[in-house]
Parts: sequence; structure tokens; C-alpha cells
Amino acid sequence: MEREEDTKGIQLQWFPGHMKKAQRLIEENLKLVDVVVELRDARIPAASANPMLAEIIAGKPRLIALNKSDLADPAETRAWLAYFRAQGIRAVAIDANKGKGMKQLTQAAEELARPKTEKYAKSGGRGRAARCMILGIPNVGKSSLINRLAGAARTKVQNTPGVTRAKQWVRIGANLDILDMPGVLWPKFEDMTVGLKLAFTGAINDDIYDQEQVAGLLLETLCRTHPERLAERFKLTGELPENGYELIELIGRKRGCLVKGGAIDTEKAVRIVMQEFRAGKLGLVTLDDVPTETEDAADTAEPSDASQEEGRS
Repeated sequence: MEREEDTKGIQLQWFPGHMKKAQRLIEENLKLVDVVVELRDARIPAASANPMLAEIIAGKPRLIALNKSDLADPAETRAWLAYFRAQGIRAVAIDANKGKGMKQLTQAAEELARPKTEKYAKSGGRGRAARCMILGIPNVGKSSLINRLAGAARTKVQNTPGVTRAKQWVRIGANLDILDMPGVLWPKFEDMTVGLKLAFTGAINDDIYDQEQVAGLLLETLCRTHPERLAERFKLTGELPENGYELIELIGRKRGCLVKGGAIDTEKAVRIVMQEFRAGKLGLVTLDDVPTETEDAADTAEPSDASQEEGRS
């Protein structure tokens, strides 16, 4: 993924009008909440972090929730949780679809909000539930998470980026109120590998990029990191080609994606590759490596959101 040639020619920029509106909505409502839950994709804990949020939510207690942990490498998820803890940031791994980690998430959110709720009660106000805002990029599972916590379909769930367009409060038991907000991406991907990972996992709408090119790059990545999984899933034998387009054609032929005359239906083959990767049928994969100590040192050249959080915890 880190090789420069992997992203050559890729154009992945997406910041439509409703994204800017969502950003304003977050900024206007932040004062209403005690704690922010930042939902990320456990397969891409770094790439699914919106760099704009650190500045927007500065001063608020923060909890990182790694969703879709059922699709990520468990050992890598544990390493990422340890990394966040070392940075002074509370973090939990969850699976909103199956309900894994819900208790840990709500407990952590209530604990982070407690200084604010207790201060409010001591000042003479009526006791109230902790107020939490859930933020994240599109299609990271915010609606699924809230529905799981609430025990009912309170929000619209759809596997398409950008479904939640307005804020809504949801009561979670007696001790927690959650403010759901629209997902928001940032205006420009400075590192195109980040955009690619978002495309791989479905955070970016498939209609705005060359799907065959992106699927080919995904296959090249998996061919380097997990060739045995490609071979097993698609019944491939012999040495795998390193070129993504050749892999698409090979998989298309194996899956019977043929059109009149025996040519490969590459569009159908691409859909199969992307759908099966996103569903975890190519194995549990984490595309982001935990930062090294050298990278951490570079990150701390200026005060970071993580160090501010550590000071507040």
C-alpha cells in the first residue's frame, strides 16, 4: 500500500455540499455534549480518522471505538488498542452488527462524561444522563451502532455513504443520551493511500472513482500481504500475477464472469472482489500498521490531540 506507484493516476476527492453542512452541524452542537465517541473502521484505524475532527473537538473528552472488528485481524486490533492507550486515549473494539463491545463502550462513555455530569449536579442542577456525540466518516457504522444500543431501529441503516444527513438524539437506557451526527469526510486526501483504503472499505461512494482500477490495487495489496487467501478463496493455482488487472481477469474466469465470445466480464469480476473483501470473505484483514516509535516522535513535534486528551484524563 505504501509504494508510490500504487496510487499513480488515482483521483479520489469527495467533499459534496452536505459534507460542509455536516461539519457546521457538528461545530454548532458540540457544546451540548459531554463526550465525543469517534467511530473508526477497525480495518483502517488510521485511514478512517478524520483529521479535521481533532481540531473541531479539542477540549472534549474523546473515546475511539473501532467498529467492524469482526472483519479486522484480531492481533492487529489489540495492538491498535494498546497504541491508543499509550497515547492516553480511551479506546474499545466493537462490532455493532453483532453487539460485541456495547457494554464496554457505554461504560467508557459514561465514565468520561462523569466529571461534567457530577459538576452539573453539584451546581444545583437536576441529575441528568451523560450526553455523547457520535462522529465518524460515512459508512463506518454509526446508525448500526445506535440501533444496537437503543435496541430498536431508531435510525436509518443503509450500506451507502452519507445516509445520515441530520442530527438526532437517542436515549440509551437511563444514563446515556446519544447525539447522532452525519458522517463527514475531509476536503482533500493529502495521502492518496488513505483515499484508497477508504475506497477499499466502502467509505467513499463507488460511483466517483474507477472501480476496476481500485479493485486491481486492492488485489495487488492482498497479493503482497495475503496471497494464500486469494488463492484459497478464488481457487487459484500456481504463481499469482502481481498485476491487478491480470488478477481481475483470472478471478473473473474462475468465477465464470464471461460474456459472449468468452471474454471476461471485468465489471462483474470487480463487483465480486469488492463485495467479498468488504464482507470479510477474503479473511480478517487490517490495512493500517500501528505507528512506530519513530513516527510517534515526529507526531509529537507539536502538541497533539492525544497529548491534550492525556492531560484531561
